[in-house]
Amino acid sequence: MGTYEEQGVARQGFDVADAAPLLLDAQGLVTGWTWDAQRVLAYPASETVGRDVAELFGDEDAGRVPELLERCRRQGGWAGLLTARHKDGSLIRLMVRITSALDTHGSSRWLVLLSELEDATGWDMSRAVLEQMVARSPVGIAIVDTELRFVWSNAALTQFGGGPPTRRLGLRLADIQPGIDAENIEAQMRRVLSTGEPIVGYEHIGHVRSAPLRETAHMMSFTRLDDGQGHPMGVYYTVEDITDRHRARQRLALLDVAGQHIGRTLDITRTAQELAEVAVPGLADLVTVDLLESVLRGGEPAAGPLGDADPVPLRRAGQRSVTERVPEAVVDIGEVVVYPAGSPPIRCLRTAESWREEKLDPLGEAWSEHAHGGQAAIFLELGLHSVMIVPICARGVTLGLTTFFRRHRQEPFEQADLNLAEDLVSRAAVCVDNARRYTRERDAALVLQRSLLPHRLPEQTALEVSACYRPADELTGLGGDWYDIIPLSGARVALVVGEVPGHGIDAAAAMGRLRTAVRTLAALDLPPEEVLAHLDDLVAQLAREEGGEPADAEAAMARSVGSGCVYVLYDPVDGQCTMAAAGHPAPAVVLPDGTATFVDLPQGPPLGAGGPPFESVELALVSGSTLVLHTDGLLARGDEWAVDADRDRLREALEQPATTIDLHCRTVIDALVPDRPHDDVALLMARTRLLGTEQVADWDLPSDPAAVADARKTATRQLSEWGLEELAFTTELVVSELVTNAIRYAAGPIRLRLIRERALICEVFDGGATAPHLRHPRTTDEGGRGLLLVSQFTQRWGTRFVPEGKIIWAEQSLTDPPP
Repeated sequence: MGTYEEQGVARQGFDVADAAPLLLDAQGLVTGWTWDAQRVLAYPASETVGRDVAELFGDEDAGRVPELLERCRRQGGWAGLLTARHKDGSLIRLMVRITSALDTHGSSRWLVLLSELEDATGWDMSRAVLEQMVARSPVGIAIVDTELRFVWSNAALTQFGGGPPTRRLGLRLADIQPGIDAENIEAQMRRVLSTGEPIVGYEHIGHVRSAPLRETAHMMSFTRLDDGQGHPMGVYYTVEDITDRHRARQRLALLDVAGQHIGRTLDITRTAQELAEVAVPGLADLVTVDLLESVLRGGEPAAGPLGDADPVPLRRAGQRSVTERVPEAVVDIGEVVVYPAGSPPIRCLRTAESWREEKLDPLGEAWSEHAHGGQAAIFLELGLHSVMIVPICARGVTLGLTTFFRRHRQEPFEQADLNLAEDLVSRAAVCVDNARRYTRERDAALVLQRSLLPHRLPEQTALEVSACYRPADELTGLGGDWYDIIPLSGARVALVVGEVPGHGIDAAAAMGRLRTAVRTLAALDLPPEEVLAHLDDLVAQLAREEGGEPADAEAAMARSVGSGCVYVLYDPVDGQCTMAAAGHPAPAVVLPDGTATFVDLPQGPPLGAGGPPFESVELALVSGSTLVLHTDGLLARGDEWAVDADRDRLREALEQPATTIDLHCRTVIDALVPDRPHDDVALLMARTRLLGTEQVADWDLPSDPAAVADARKTATRQLSEWGLEELAFTTELVVSELVTNAIRYAAGPIRLRLIRERALICEVFDGGATAPHLRHPRTTDEGGRGLLLVSQFTQRWGTRFVPEGKIIWAEQSLTDPPP
């Protein structure tokens, strides 16, 4: 079996009390026999003394005896397994130990100790098999005594550091491998010695002398060795290199972390930063992520790798270092990154292939053309020594590149590291591309939203207005709810809130059509119930033209069938408010004292559904009252709620005090609507104002042509009181023309009214039902030029009908110079 250093027998593996001794002379002849030897082999002393000891062993081992004695002379002893021949002819396995025994004359003698192994199991296998198991095993094996000093180790243990077996004898682990975590390993040995319970699968992570730049992982198992009386003799342990397995687990764990942390949002720069954060420090010491500027804008890059003639505008989207504040980076997040032509990053972008350099030239200049400390940075200054560059590609499109550097860790990047980096980047690339697509769709949706909803509320003085919109579709930010504020003639304002069934782009497109139609109808100065009636006819007509059954939900949404709308007219001159609703919640009114009430408004049918005519109600509002218009999403909670409970919740929110109407509007939304509502929500709040008596002047005029001159003089005096003398000429012209037409063509009373608001408004009321028409007279015509002059000298003019007749009005700007 070889020497005890080589064969696996502990120096204290024999108990002399149990061993059968015999003596040999220098030539291997038996010179002394004992009763124990006779008990083991059954030979009496008369048959053994004087014989060659080789004759006591089997044929295979008999030839090895001279070699073993020669080893004893060189090494002072030997121990191992031999097959002896019993007197009855059978073969038995013995543990044999040979050691030198010197007499007083100095002649060499050998003491041989024989231990029976007949009680041990498994010793019937051949010695050759056992030798192969120990000598050829790739697993390191060692035995330490109770003081944790090496008494034996096999040759395979040398690969784990510490030198050959002969150098280990009598030393402890810390003596032969100073860099290893000997304290924890010996703690495991002491635990096994004290408890007798083996430890299997203990993993040790660290660096060994055989691979000082490479982190290694070893699996160790410890078993206590006991003597025949059960007393501990030492510890038998094995060591197996599991570095590849350990690194594979690390890579899988890193990929698992990447799957959990990369792409948690649809923000491009956040996704790029998540990629850098996941890779540090698990894979690299510094990671930078550079994306094409078109990608950051949500644009569509060219498919495949970039062409040689294409410029490469990159921007730093993310970076992370094991060092705080990333001192190695010469470009901050958000800055433009410029790489010289032909540099590795540019080549990777052009070819869409990864690149790895195990050892960078320390004096080579960093690729970025940015200055570092006033000079071009070199890798030695940045402390970077190994690099990998992986292009960010998704769906056949190159989006940018990710660069991995090693700085503190001395081991260079290996091919396995590059494979891991490519897996990480490929996962992140899909997330970046999804974020890019989301950004593009989001930007398109926001453009659509800005075109469909008021970009900013129009300027007017009748109401102090605030609006909030919260869509259910988080991706596009669009829905079917809308609001609008429409300035009308006579300083009046129309407030509109409506909703279209469904969410997203289809609902938004249908909403846009309705909003456009409402603004067109509002320009006709129709009362609320007539506006809704015309809107209902329009929706029904569109449904008939587009075909499909009204019960089809998608078709109904596209045709706006089932939409709701509330239309409110407010006149700041007298505080009168008129409103009508089509399948929509009634508005609420918050009085100046903070009390909230709900308007008792008759509910008309949804638009396009057919039903009874729409009805309107009129109420007077004191100055400082707040009109509250909202869609039903404001109260929707995903379950069935009674109407009274809905209104109670809204009333409580409306009665909460707020310093400004904007704050009041946001407070109501935050109190009633979650961050991600399941239905679109639109809320419009308008605090009323009244025009003062000093802003309105009116006069009753007789139906006499002579009254025209008096009307001009009266209007001129009023303008002087208002300090608007520069508008006197145009106002006289307008008053003269409008009053003359009323006297000539209308019947009944005539009334002239001037309103000084954001514009100077001139109104003439008469009892006629015929609206005047603007025409272009020929040069030979004697008349017909009055309204043409009015249209040219004023900002706008028009006619609106009231129950008693009609009002012809014209507006002049108070800020723009008169024509």
